[in-house]
Amino acid sequence: MLRVDDVTTRYGAVVALRGVSVDVAEGELVAVVGPNGAGKTTLLNTIAGLLKPAVGRVVLGGVDVTGAEPATLVRAGFALVPEHRRIFRDLTVAENLALAGITVGTAERRRRLDEARQRFEVLARKWDTAAGYLSGGEAQQLAVARALMSRPRVLALDEPTLGLAPVMIDVVFEVLADLHAQGHTILVVEQNARRALALADRGYVLRTGRVTASDTGAALGARDDLFGAFIGDGDVSVAPPS
Repeated sequence: MLRVDDVTTRYGAVVALRGVSVDVAEGELVAVVGPNGAGKTTLLNTIAGLLKPAVGRVVLGGVDVTGAEPATLVRAGFALVPEHRRIFRDLTVAENLALAGITVGTAERRRRLDEARQRFEVLARKWDTAAGYLSGGEAQQLAVARALMSRPRVLALDEPTLGLAPVMIDVVFEVLADLHAQGHTILVVEQNARRALALADRGYVLRTGRVTASDTGAALGARDDLFGAFIGDGDVSVAPPS
C-alpha cells in the first residue's frame, strides 16, 4: 500500500534521512521508533509532501507520489495526524470534523460525521464543545477522527501519545488497536516504543536518519539491546530534532 524506497531528505546541507526504506502493506500497523533526532517526523513529512526528498521514491497504492503536494497526497489516500494535533481550538468538535470533510458533498459529509460520532463516543458527548476545552486525550481522538474524514488508504500518526497522562496514553493505544482490528492501514511514529511495537505487525528503528533494524513488532520489542540506543548517546547533530 505504501512504500518509501531509498529516500534521502535534506534540510539544506544537513542530511536528515539517509537511504531510508519502509514498507506498509494493506491492513498492517507499522511502527517507526527511535530516539529524538532520528528523523521520524522528517520521514512522515516527506511521505506527506511537506518535504521533498533529494533521492528516492514514495509510492502509494502503486502510484509514484514522490514530491506531490500535500493536498494531492490527501486526495490519493494519505492522511497525517501531526505531532501536537493542530486542531482548531476555537471551533467545536463538529466544526473541526466538518472542515475536514469539505471536499465531499453535503450528504456524504453528514454520513462521515455520523460515523465519527459512532466511533468516538467521547467526541459525541463533546460535539458542540470548543476543541480548546478538550483534554489532551480527547483532542488526540479528535485529530484522528479528523484524519479519518478523508477515508484514507493509509493513516499516519506522529507521536500520538506525546504529552498525555498515562490513562490517556492507554486510550490512544486502544483507539489504534480498534482501527487496526477494523482493517485500517496505519503507520505510527511513537517514542513509547515498547507499547507501539507490541501493537504493531512490523516495526522499524530509525537512528540518525538511517534504518538500523526492522522486524516484526514482537521481535523488535523483545530486543533489549535496541532500547539502550534510545537514550541519545549517538551523534544526532546530523539531523534536526524530529
